[in-house]
Amino acid sequence: MSQFIQFVFLGLSVGAIYSVFASSLVGIYAATGVINFAQGSIALWAVYVVAALRTDGTFVLPIGKISLGSEDDPTAMVPAIIIGVATAAIWGLLAHLLIFRPLRRAPALAQVVASVGLMLFIQALVTLRFETDSLTALPVLPEKTFELAGAVINVSDLLLAATAIVISALFWAYFRLTTLGVATRAGSEDELAARLAGFSPDRLAAIVWVMTGAASGLIVVLGAYTIGLDSASYTFYIIPALAVALVGRLTSFGIACAAGLVLGSFQAVILWASTLDWWPSWAQTGVGDAVPFVIVVVALFLLGGKIPSRGSLGEAKMPAVTIPRIRPIPVIAVIAAVVIAVLLTSGSWRFGIVTSMILSLIALSLVLLTGYLGQISLASMAFAGTAGFALSKVTTNWGVPFPFSILISALFATAVGVVVGIPALRIRGAQLAVVTLAAALAIQSFLFNNPSITPFEGNLIKDPKLLGWDLSVRQGTELTTFAFSMMVLVVVGVLTLIVMRFMAGSTGRAFLAVRSNERAAASVGINVAATKLLGFALSAFLAGVGGCLIGYSRGQLSAASFTVVVGLVLLAMTYVGGITSVWGAFIAGIIGPLGVGYVFLTQTLDLGQYYQLIAAGGLLLMAVLNPVGLVGAVQESVAHIKARFGTSPATKTSPPQPPNDNSEPKASSHVG
Repeated sequence: MSQFIQFVFLGLSVGAIYSVFASSLVGIYAATGVINFAQGSIALWAVYVVAALRTDGTFVLPIGKISLGSEDDPTAMVPAIIIGVATAAIWGLLAHLLIFRPLRRAPALAQVVASVGLMLFIQALVTLRFETDSLTALPVLPEKTFELAGAVINVSDLLLAATAIVISALFWAYFRLTTLGVATRAGSEDELAARLAGFSPDRLAAIVWVMTGAASGLIVVLGAYTIGLDSASYTFYIIPALAVALVGRLTSFGIACAAGLVLGSFQAVILWASTLDWWPSWAQTGVGDAVPFVIVVVALFLLGGKIPSRGSLGEAKMPAVTIPRIRPIPVIAVIAAVVIAVLLTSGSWRFGIVTSMILSLIALSLVLLTGYLGQISLASMAFAGTAGFALSKVTTNWGVPFPFSILISALFATAVGVVVGIPALRIRGAQLAVVTLAAALAIQSFLFNNPSITPFEGNLIKDPKLLGWDLSVRQGTELTTFAFSMMVLVVVGVLTLIVMRFMAGSTGRAFLAVRSNERAAASVGINVAATKLLGFALSAFLAGVGGCLIGYSRGQLSAASFTVVVGLVLLAMTYVGGITSVWGAFIAGIIGPLGVGYVFLTQTLDLGQYYQLIAAGGLLLMAVLNPVGLVGAVQESVAHIKARFGTSPATKTSPPQPPNDNSEPKASSHVG
């Protein structure tokens, strides 16, 4: 019993971070209608600033450094904390001014990808600017303990929990008892009325961004000594925080705070239970990380219709979709260009071309699901990884030959995709993005990082063979064979043409109808639920095939092959290319992780370490300045030129916007 009590209190430190993050999310949602996936990254910057100041007195800036001390005389604790918390507040203000204020009337998709882009940008900047491997957090809170029922309790854990409660109470007091806070709440109901009353919603939102940035930075700085420094963990603490914020319907600071503390303690108890003899070996890893996913799904299923949407001055237009047309000459030209490129290259360049083809298929799954059906998914790489790891079992344990091995493995991914897509029957927009990201993290922790399912030494995959023809990726010193490259080209090409045919046919029209207005689609006989699940199934299947091809290209897989970060970067590249266009998927493949663009950046420019920063920065610029992506920009330019010279522009479709009759959620909940 004493160990149980001890782990309950140990979990309060992490629970306090969940609570403050969740309270910050509630505040930002009330002020702007944005679900901020970057809250953890903002706090991450603050904790590393404090660690650097207290180590050698260096104040690290995004560009440049300021020396405020030395190793022998570092910055004192209190000034370091003040500076670190201030930087988090500044990051919050910059996020509002430069990113989310321009996207105030943008569709939910643009807001979600911008938030994800900011998360990736700050995380990449932290790894580049700080010596993350050598910095450690020094204690801030007292290192005292006391005994309770035989358990040793850290005073610091109680102080962290108390700090989280105080911060939550201060947020509540601001929104309930102050004039500015009440005006912020009023603006969330009716923005026009708030403006007429003399309040600027932008200024009110800026205050909240500063407050939440400072609060998140402070709690992480206080808890870093207990939890440790990790450039990834604090970033993804946002998922448990979102889970408990959703329990409070994104409106209650008290419920979010209490649920965060309970969740932290519950995860700690699960960690303790996994060390006991009766605990099953297959559940010793990742169960605690899967709990937030379950909470998110249950909360959204029970409360999805009760989560308020923010009032807006107008409807958010969804980006236009270009209907794909299969034209023999361009198809032959693209295939010929790829074949020539493969023949003329070798080594890393040929491997980059093959990887680009595979990534374009996974990106196409995002175009299909998000661009056409309007369902925001952040789990594409989780689907790919599911099929990839299944391929190892299918080929080595079951002996299934190629190409049936790909088909069976992709069906495993399809099943997972349908399960993840079930919440889409009740929710949409940014809330669905929360579900899919939570699912991706749960799959990564429980499946990919579970040694009982995927051994640490890797998962071997037998080389593909067809009718005695060796299609293996390597032969001797050749890194990527021509036969394997052509196999990938055939698989990707055939599936791309099939998907284009689907998009141009009745299935694509049904997808676009659901994307535009679900009630209108149902009124003309479209089964909305079946259409959504079909979209998730097709998307997961395509991503699964891509995961199998990645497996064959590596020879063996590990958890590092399909991380959530890689999936988010690929989403960023797809958005940059154009998430409503097949050509956007091709661009995403070219500039995606380990693709041709990455090889060029690494080998020619020697800038490989900046890849994630460049990718996230490009996403942010595209989301704010050009939401239609590179393909959309080119098409708009071509259409403008044709219109100017009197020729008809290329065929496009922009699904009719739903009337403002409360049949759809307001602008902040639109998908696009």
